[in-house]
Amino acid sequence: MSSSAQPPVVHGLRGWRPLALWPLGLLMRMWGRSLHFHASPETIRRLSKTDQPVAFTLWHNRLFITAEVFRRYRQGRSVYGLVSPSKDGAWLEAFFSLVGIRAVRGSSNKLGREAVTALVEVMKSGHDIGITPDGPRGPIYEFKAGGLIVARRVQAPLLLVGCAYESSWQFKSWDRFHLPHPFSSLRIYCMEVPSDELADRDACSRMLQERLREMSPDYVIKMTVV
Repeated sequence: MSSSAQPPVVHGLRGWRPLALWPLGLLMRMWGRSLHFHASPETIRRLSKTDQPVAFTLWHNRLFITAEVFRRYRQGRSVYGLVSPSKDGAWLEAFFSLVGIRAVRGSSNKLGREAVTALVEVMKSGHDIGITPDGPRGPIYEFKAGGLIVARRVQAPLLLVGCAYESSWQFKSWDRFHLPHPFSSLRIYCMEVPSDELADRDACSRMLQERLREMSPDYVIKMTVV
C-alpha cells in the first residue's frame, strides 16, 4: 500500500449552476463601480506599475475591493486566487470568474505542494496572484508566513494593499468582513515590498503584519480604544 497522499478531488459546477450566479456577479460588478476611490499619486503609481507580476496582498476582510482595484488600476493584468478543491470552492471559483478573478484550485492548509507549484507557474507565466495572509480562517490581522512562499520562490515583490471605508457593513464572521455601502467612498493605501526584503521569513512576516495593520484604520482604532 502506497504511503503517498492521494491528490484531492477537484469539484466543479455543471449544467445550470454557473448561470445561477450570473445575476450576483453582475450586481457585484455594478456595486464595485459605484464606489468612489481616493488614493495618493504614489499609491496610484504603485498600483498601476505592471512591468512584472506581483503578489497582491491584503487582509481577508478587504477582499471585496480586489476585482475593482484591478479593473481601475491594473488594466490588462489577470489576478489568480487560491480556491479550495471542495464543492464550496467550485461555487467560489464560478463567482470569481464572473467578477474578473481567476482561480487556482488547491488546499490553503499551510500552502500544500500542489498549490504552491500552481501559483508559482501562474507567476512565471506573468500573472499576478492574490494573497490573504490571515485567511482562510484567521486569526484576523495575523500574517501567516506561508503567504511568502510563492513570492520568495519566484523572487517577486509583494504589493501590500489596504483601505479605509467611509461607511460599510461589517459581518460577524471571524474576519469581520467589510462590505462597503453602494456609492460610498474609500481610501486606498499601497506599498511595494521588493523581493530582496523577503529573505528572513519570520522577521519579514512580522514587518509585513505591522505594515498591513497600519493600512487598516479599523484595527488601529480598535487597539487604541482597548
